[in-house]
Amino acid sequence: MPSDKSKQDLRSARHRAAVSIGLNLLLATGKGVAGVASSSTALIGDAIHSATDVLASIAAYIGLWVAGREHPSFPYGLYKAETVATLVTSMVVIVAAYEIGRQALFGTERLPNVAIALPVAAISLVVALSFGFYQLREGKRLNSPALQADARDYLADGLSTGIVLIGLLATKFGYAVDRWAAALVSLFVFRAGAALLITALKDLLDASIDRETEREIIQLVEKHPRITRVKQCLSRTAGGRYIVDMDVILHTPSHRIADQVADRLEILIPEKFPRVVMARIRPHYSADTIIRRITPVISPEGEANTHFVQSPWFLIETIDTEKEEQDRVVKREFAENQFVDKKRKKGLLVGNWLLSLKPDEVIVPDGHNGTAMVLLREAGVEIKNSVRSTPVN
Repeated sequence: MPSDKSKQDLRSARHRAAVSIGLNLLLATGKGVAGVASSSTALIGDAIHSATDVLASIAAYIGLWVAGREHPSFPYGLYKAETVATLVTSMVVIVAAYEIGRQALFGTERLPNVAIALPVAAISLVVALSFGFYQLREGKRLNSPALQADARDYLADGLSTGIVLIGLLATKFGYAVDRWAAALVSLFVFRAGAALLITALKDLLDASIDRETEREIIQLVEKHPRITRVKQCLSRTAGGRYIVDMDVILHTPSHRIADQVADRLEILIPEKFPRVVMARIRPHYSADTIIRRITPVISPEGEANTHFVQSPWFLIETIDTEKEEQDRVVKREFAENQFVDKKRKKGLLVGNWLLSLKPDEVIVPDGHNGTAMVLLREAGVEIKNSVRSTPVN
């Protein structure tokens, strides 16, 4: 189900798509009227481009509106509605390219009225580029492929308008290049439409997420103290969002801890990677004879400490549970608490640091229940209470 932030992003994206529709309509109308009045083939072609952008913006708006709907028949959500909108956008842009090229190659040769066409082309260029870069930035911030497609459409429109502007300036100095400018406009518009088409088809065919992001997600999961390794990671795109399905190997004999860790990771992954709208963790757990136990101590080789986060040192023991009691400790090392002098958020800092050591058990003073304990318990680390100080050597 979409999160509250995801729904808010969709509402914001829909608002920006609606603004885009109105702005594109104004650009198309202005360039169209000026193109006809000035007899500029290039400006009329550019107006056709902007007119198709109106349809593309409407498609983006409808896609964003549908993407926010929920239906039991679509348990993974309707995010691909945005992809469909991007596909429609690409087809419309390609049709626009064809129409502009046809007018350039087979239209009537006319010398445009530069006094009318030039100011309109200049204003349109500034508006298209300014709004295009703004829409692109907001589309990336909101993780909306439809808005990003719409922004690239504006930038393509600005590029074609720039070519028209250059052609009009050349015409002003006696060079009849209006039709050639229109032909160049059609090529740039076609290239933009083809790029959008390829992007949409990749999404519709369930392409995996980019490898770098996938590796970052796997690294996040494998940092968890109970995770031995990620056995398999399957990912796919869904309308610019990600769905992740993982099989993980856990170091625990308890199905309760395994389920707890899996549930926690399903929450943690979307928190760290906002584009992930759904994470499914399938735990494979088994007992391991080797465990890591951490105990707070006063000093190396000293007694167990009655304080936890304020302990200056921690003893880290590697224990083989299959051996005799006196021979179980196969390795002993000490780690200095670098956060012992911190005045604020000491429990949070110490808890996260201890988790990075990947313990299976932690020995704590009886009755201690601070922030560090909450973090360790949420991670599935077994907490064992020590009633009194005892030597650890």
